[in-house]
Amino acid sequence: MNRSLRAFATLMFSTACLATVQAQGKLDLNKVNTALDNAAEQIKVLAERSAENMLPKTYDSGKNFDSETGWWTSGFYPGTLLYLYEHSGDKELLALAKQKLTLLEKEKFNTTTHDLGFMLYCSFGNAMRITGDTTAYKEILLKGAESLATRYSPVTKSIRSWDFDNFPVIIDNMMNLEFLNSATRLSGNQKFYDISVTHANTTMQNHYRKDYSCYHVVDYDPETGDIIKKKTNQGAFDESAWARGQAWGLYGYVMMYRDTKNKKYLSFAKKIAKYMLEHPNMPDDLVAYWDYDAPDLPEDSKYLKYKHYRDASTAAVTASALLEMSTMVKGKLSKYYLQTAETMLYNLSTASYTAEVGSNGGFLLKHSVGSIPHNSEVDVPLTYADYYYVEALLRYKDLIK
Repeated sequence: MNRSLRAFATLMFSTACLATVQAQGKLDLNKVNTALDNAAEQIKVLAERSAENMLPKTYDSGKNFDSETGWWTSGFYPGTLLYLYEHSGDKELLALAKQKLTLLEKEKFNTTTHDLGFMLYCSFGNAMRITGDTTAYKEILLKGAESLATRYSPVTKSIRSWDFDNFPVIIDNMMNLEFLNSATRLSGNQKFYDISVTHANTTMQNHYRKDYSCYHVVDYDPETGDIIKKKTNQGAFDESAWARGQAWGLYGYVMMYRDTKNKKYLSFAKKIAKYMLEHPNMPDDLVAYWDYDAPDLPEDSKYLKYKHYRDASTAAVTASALLEMSTMVKGKLSKYYLQTAETMLYNLSTASYTAEVGSNGGFLLKHSVGSIPHNSEVDVPLTYADYYYVEALLRYKDLIK
C-alpha cells in the first residue's frame, strides 16, 4: 500500500480503532498483581537456567541464550529483577539483580556503544531509584554517561550509533537519552542534557516522514553533517515502518517531554502515536506486526513468509509509553491512551503471549522479533520485551490502584 492510500485508510480506520480498544477485556488490579506475581516466580526459573557470569538474552528451540555484559540488552534482566523486587519485596530478586550488577559495572567505561542507557540506566538507574543508595550507584551512572557523551558529534548534532558506515544514527538511540537527562540531574552538569536535547531535535528533523513514521537509520557525513542515506537495518525495506523503531521513537519523545516540559515533544509524540494506533495494519489485539508494512509485502519479497509475525516487544514498549502519555493529556485523549495501553497489556497477559510459569526458558512473553533481515531472534522471547512489559504493568498499577 503506498503512503497516499495509507493516509486515506488511516482516516477511515481511526474511529474503528477506538471502538476496538473499548471492546477489549478489562485489566483490573487483581489481574495486574497476578501477572506481576507470576512474573516474579517465572524470572526465578530464568535465573536457574542462565549462566552465572552472563546475562539472559533469549530462548529458542529448548535452549537459553545468554550474552556478555557488552551486548546491548545486558541491562534488561537486572532491571526486570529490580522492577519485580519493587513489586514483591522479595529480597531474593534484589540479590539476583545485585549479582548481575557486579558483572555489568565495567561497562561504565565502554565508549564503543550508544546503548549505555539500556545497559546502565535500566539496571543501575533502577537500582539507585529503588534502593535509594546513591553512594553505590552514582559514580557508575555518571561515568557511564561520560562514556556515552563521547559518541556525540557537534557536526552531525547527534550521537553515533554504530562504528561502521559513515556516521549512522538509529531511532533506537532516543531510548538512551533518558540516561543523559538523569546524569544532568545527578551531577548538575548541563552538558549531558544539552546533548540529549540536540540529538532529539536532530532526530525529529531527519528521521521522520510526513506521516510521522520514521526511518530506522540515518547515515551522516561525519565531516559535513550532510545526510548520505536514510535506510533500514531491521525493517522490511528502507521506506517501511519497522514496528519497534516506531515504538522506540514514541517512548523517547514522551520521555523527552517529561524531562524537559517542552510541549513540542509531547505534540510530536501524539503524532507518532496516531500513526501507530490508527494504522490500517494494526491488528485487533494491538500487538503489532514486526513491520507496519509487513502485511503489504509484495509476492516477490524475500520476507514474505514472515509477513504476519507479531512483535510483543513493540506492544510492551508502546503500552508503557502510552500509559505515561495518558497522564500528560486530558479528557478523551487521556482515556484513549489509557484504554489502548490497557488493551495491549490485557492481551499480552493472556496465554497467547504470556508463557506458563516454568516454560519458555523462564522468559515472560512469547512471540517477539529481533531482526528478520538478519534471521536473528525470530518469534522468540526477548529480555527487553519482558522489561517493558513489567514496567508497563507497574505503571498501569500505579494509575488504577
